Amino acid sequence: MLKAFAVIGCLVVAGIVVVLVLAAMKPDQFRISRSAAIKASPDKIFPLINDFKAWTAWSPYENKDPEMKRIYGPTTAGKGATYAWDGNSSVGGGNMLITDAPAPSKVALDLNMTRPMTAHNKVEFRLTPAGDSTTVTWAMNGNTPYWAKIFHVFFNMDKMVGGDFENGLAKLKTVAEK
Repeated sequence: MLKAFAVIGCLVVAGIVVVLVLAAMKPDQFRISRSAAIKASPDKIFPLINDFKAWTAWSPYENKDPEMKRIYGPTTAGKGATYAWDGNSSVGGGNMLITDAPAPSKVALDLNMTRPMTAHNKVEFRLTPAGDSTTVTWAMNGNTPYWAKIFHVFFNMDKMVGGDFENGLAKLKTVAEK
């Protein structure tokens, strides 16, 4: 019986070591990016991204918690605009600040998550004209602390967050092409 516990103990320790080694091999930075072609001009799409109040029409996070509390700053559009939210476990809590918004080509944001985990990431929307369409690229990047690398051993963040980006871009397409 003691021998069985020793074997199980060694297997558990070996499993933990493997997870820790795999986590150590994960990159220190992450980047998630998705793009979509939208049959609308950058001038039509830009206001939908540049104004936080317009996000309710297309952001994939808006429908994950119908009871989510939204706090808009005194400015909701353009450089310096702020937005904060507090919601259920699907959306968590945090805030955003538009740091750059040269119309109609780019909107850059600082994204600060406070719940369910703390994270400080950079988000960027790029609008690139392409004939009668605009390619909209939604990207997020940031640092990956060691505890997050352990999480990444078990979960593919690119697929999880990237899926949200794909849904949001599809909704943005629907709204902008009306």
